[in-house]
Amino acid sequence: MFDRVVVATDGSESVQRAIDVGLDVADRFDAEVHAVTVIDTTEVETAPETLRDEYRVALESQAEAALDRFSSRADDPAITTAIREGRPETEIRSYAREVDADLLVSGTRGRHGEHRPLLGSVAEHLVRSASVPVLTVRQLEDGEAST
Repeated sequence: MFDRVVVATDGSESVQRAIDVGLDVADRFDAEVHAVTVIDTTEVETAPETLRDEYRVALESQAEAALDRFSSRADDPAITTAIREGRPETEIRSYAREVDADLLVSGTRGRHGEHRPLLGSVAEHLVRSASVPVLTVRQLEDGEAST
């Protein structure tokens, strides 16, 4: 059913469960795994000009570390990784199209209620606009068990 699974990661704690779920789905379907992270260029452009180069280097280092952590969680060393630059939701969608993904996995903090309209998260943008199915994986609250 799935030949290629793309997992979006930013290295944050909220995406760790999504990585596990993405790897599990790929394992169950013997699918290729692609991990993608995006350096948000709008963050660099809005930084003070004197700090932009340092900030870009820091974001590049953070992106590399996120992909290293992703790869270290996987049993299969044949994971394809990519670092893109631009708006995260745009670049993740574009990458999924380029590799002909069958499934896109993204973490979400799972906000709802009064905060939901203000969320505007990358995951929500992906769900609304990706051309492939998107599996969002909610970060669990402390003490909440996964089922």
